[in-house]
Amino acid sequence: MFWKRTSKSDETARSSFSVPEGQRVYAIGDIHGRDDLFAELLDQIRADNANRGPARVTLILLGDLIDRGPESAEVVERAMSLHHEFPDTRLLIGNHEECFLAALTGDVRRLRYFMRIGGDATVASYWNDDLSLTSASFEEVAERLPAMVPEAHVNFLGQGEDIITIGDYVFVHAGIRPGIALERQSFADLRWIREDFLQDERDHGVMVVHGHTIRDEIDECPNRIGIDTGAYRSGVLTAIVLEGTARCYLKTKGVSMSGLAAA
Repeated sequence: MFWKRTSKSDETARSSFSVPEGQRVYAIGDIHGRDDLFAELLDQIRADNANRGPARVTLILLGDLIDRGPESAEVVERAMSLHHEFPDTRLLIGNHEECFLAALTGDVRRLRYFMRIGGDATVASYWNDDLSLTSASFEEVAERLPAMVPEAHVNFLGQGEDIITIGDYVFVHAGIRPGIALERQSFADLRWIREDFLQDERDHGVMVVHGHTIRDEIDECPNRIGIDTGAYRSGVLTAIVLEGTARCYLKTKGVSMSGLAAA
């Protein structure tokens, strides 16, 4: 986790980057098991979309739907249902989805790593066994968990994309390897890269929208925009809104998990 304070207004801004005429894009940052914030932000998106008038709407989830927050299973279920309302809903695979799918193979080593990076919360959200999760060994969890995760959830996460291009914008979970053509980017970089991408100031030829690296505020730079505002911890889940050359942001109100527990 990397926290850094940056400053960016939520007001609509215009730039030289654009999405095709008649198309509107909403991209949501890392949800990390906060279904309450996911539902709240979707309500904001619905209201914003209604106020703007007709358009072809694309809804992009930037990955890391799961882990750390308490309701990973519920987040996946809600994400799966979105195509009824937003037919062009697209999912990027984050590094946490990658590790979850690996843990479901029954490999104890992969399960241990998954649970160490916040997957214990995801396991708990799916656990429906008479055996207490707190008393279960890693070997028992590795054996029993795959049967508890609905096949539809596994298929949904496994069919996610690694890179999405719309107009002058490219959407990825973590970032891109600077200097490498988009079609030659590795899965590992798209899902995991951090400082080599974040510290690079060169023009990528597109604006890269990403999550993966937590910032206190929207991290808008000349060549990239990071919208992972640490929702599971801060209570702030962020979406970028793109239409023509305009862009703005929607955010939840900032109820942390500790505040939620106290409510």
